[in-house]
Amino acid sequence: MAVQYLAASRFGLGRRFDDPAIDDPKAWLTRQIGDYDPAPPALAGLAGREAIAAAYAEYRDERQAMRREANDAAMRDDDPMPEAMRRMARTGFRRHYAEAAGARLAAAVATPTPFPERLVHFWTNHFAVSADKQTVIGFAGNYENEAIRPHIMGKFSDLLVAAVRHPAMLLYLDQAQSFGPDSDFATRVRNRGNRQAPGLNENLAREILELHTLGVRTGYTQADVTSFAKALTGLTVAGLGRGAGQRLMPADAAPGATLFVDRLHQPGAQTILGKRYDQSGARQAEAVLRDLAVHPATARHVATKLARHFTGDEPPTSLVDRLSADFLKTGGDLPSLYRTLIASPEPWAAAPAMFKSPWDWTVSMLRALKAPAFGERQNIAAMFTQLGQPVWRPGSPAGYDDKVATWAGSAALMQRVELASRIAARIGDRADARLLAPLVLADALTPDTSQAIARADSPGQGLAMLFASPAFLRR
Repeated sequence: MAVQYLAASRFGLGRRFDDPAIDDPKAWLTRQIGDYDPAPPALAGLAGREAIAAAYAEYRDERQAMRREANDAAMRDDDPMPEAMRRMARTGFRRHYAEAAGARLAAAVATPTPFPERLVHFWTNHFAVSADKQTVIGFAGNYENEAIRPHIMGKFSDLLVAAVRHPAMLLYLDQAQSFGPDSDFATRVRNRGNRQAPGLNENLAREILELHTLGVRTGYTQADVTSFAKALTGLTVAGLGRGAGQRLMPADAAPGATLFVDRLHQPGAQTILGKRYDQSGARQAEAVLRDLAVHPATARHVATKLARHFTGDEPPTSLVDRLSADFLKTGGDLPSLYRTLIASPEPWAAAPAMFKSPWDWTVSMLRALKAPAFGERQNIAAMFTQLGQPVWRPGSPAGYDDKVATWAGSAALMQRVELASRIAARIGDRADARLLAPLVLADALTPDTSQAIARADSPGQGLAMLFASPAFLRR
């Protein structure tokens, strides 16, 4: 079996051109758990939450001013969409998204610990947010870097709490607009004669139960969703709105900070999955989250997703059982879960069959190349959109589907062939596919692939054939 290739490409992100041979694949992967750096150099210098929030505020203020200008221009029969507004749509918080996407790719290509880096991508997709929503665009990269990366080597409960509390998640699932029906704020609004007070939003509570922890059809009810949504009220984001809820926040709250505002919180105890939670304030939601994080259904749900990612569409029950048991035994200790995964026979038992996503394929191609594959002005975000997997834009809270059929379509394959050909043409004879193939494909290199590359008409064609070969397309 092609254990070296599986270690490098199923567990990792593909061999780098300067990687030494993997003599002991399991030891190599296990060592990376301890060597993982949650803040790689490629991410240094990216904007923090406050700068991102300031970009949103600037955009909001300029948009309002430009709308007034547009209205005035319309009355004069001028262009109702001034050029300045068009320029603004391409700047500000969108720049933070593009810079973070480029840094993410650079980190993946350079990392000496590709197994943990793959886990970063796995958990970001598990706790998915989507930059299709305007208020999430600038925060998407910050979400991965602040909520996911620092917690993938700790307890699942800490990772869950960090993901739920980040502004990207609170904004994406409308938690920042959720108010306790009997909160001090809602009561005051009603007492002023408003017929409809601000209400409860159940999006975050439902997705935590369905996607992040227990999984679908695991026994929770609509009443549990509603009670959990009430427990979550009060969690909000500072400095990204002008509603009454924003006026309740401390004057010195940093824009982009996650806050708990007690006057927005639904008072009283909540009962969820048969357990009563009578904690006050922010402690109530956290208590629920930490109980959900160690629930047997959560262990099974997480184990199934992890097993699928490292084996195939239908993960072996034996592996799911083993991972689930480890999760329950350790209280969701993630490094223990990873070690159990590495030590299990199932991920090593099959030939490379899982189709690489556009992200995996591009990263593995760039890791193999010593020569720069792109120009300095390459638009990374646009490239992945063209390949069919926009960065941090899965389009739904369920994230990108982790199955072969999602990425194996003929049109998607043509996009990859075209990109591989463009990169190969750019590199030319600075890389020799005949020498690269044994390093990159290792024990997955077949005589047919080796022969086809050797017969290529040019170095560029040889590279394109390597990167479009059946073995390289799979992990």
